[in-house]
Amino acid sequence: MSAALGVIGAGAWGTALAQAAAGDGSEVLLWAREPDLAARINAERCNAVYLPGAALAGGVRATSDLAELAALPALLAVVPAQFLGGVLARLPELGFAGTPRDLVLCAKGIEAGSGRLMAQVAAEAVPGAEIAVLSGPTFAHEVAAGLPTAVTLACSGGRAQWARLSPLIARPALRPYYSDDVTGAEVGGAIKNVLAIACGVVEGLRLGQNARAALIARGYAEMLRFGLARGARAETLSGLCGLGDLVLTCSSTSSRNFSLGLALGEGQSAAEALAGKATVAEGAATAPVLRDLARRDGIEMPIVEAVCRLLEGKAPAAEVVSGILARPLRAEQEPSL
Repeated sequence: MSAALGVIGAGAWGTALAQAAAGDGSEVLLWAREPDLAARINAERCNAVYLPGAALAGGVRATSDLAELAALPALLAVVPAQFLGGVLARLPELGFAGTPRDLVLCAKGIEAGSGRLMAQVAAEAVPGAEIAVLSGPTFAHEVAAGLPTAVTLACSGGRAQWARLSPLIARPALRPYYSDDVTGAEVGGAIKNVLAIACGVVEGLRLGQNARAALIARGYAEMLRFGLARGARAETLSGLCGLGDLVLTCSSTSSRNFSLGLALGEGQSAAEALAGKATVAEGAATAPVLRDLARRDGIEMPIVEAVCRLLEGKAPAAEVVSGILARPLRAEQEPSL
């Protein structure tokens, strides 16, 4: 049996997606940048570095040779957002070309420097590939354990692409929902990471559940403002890849971004909180890019601004929160939100 699906990136989320896809006996190729990690995964049948405790299905095979994946018709790209373009740029020279070739983006972020969403990065790196975005409320360890999970699969190629991809991804415990709003799926995933940092700060300062719920609601308003300005649809952002992902990520220390905010709220600097981490808190890189884009386009995002102040060490957490609370009173549902 040959693989029909490859996963680029053997971190926690990539490994979990490979495990889920192989759960029905399918073969899945999992690319790891480090040859030693690929060898360990194959020998030990687990990814002890990034997803400890999850025994991998027999159909998961790791490789450090990206050319093996370039021969497949469909790839899930699970490389961290800031490194995605560099990895994907290697695919055309390795033979990932022709029609149809499906590239499903699973990283959530905005590229620093360029301000591009991941679909824009991928379209330039892999011309001719049909782009899709997989996003939603997903903790890797739960997906790997086969716990029920629902996601958005936004397909730039419409229903035809959905018909190709959904059988490769859908499993009894992993349920994708169709969308053609790629921008909405990307905006939701990128912004929720930044808002999760803010919710972690609220937890670190012991401000209570009322404050966290208010922050989620007002953060969603910021997400909606930015998304609509970018052409996203409100119904996409109110679904799994927007509000659903926001609620999950803002409520648990299983979220790397929430954990970063928790450390900031407890008095650590960003450098201290991020030091020595094997995994990436995407929101830390996305926040300043998001702030700059919002300022350029005249979009008000006070929570994002506050997160940036904390990450840049411009003020302690308590002072930043006080600044948000001191903003002028206003109607909740006025046109500018």
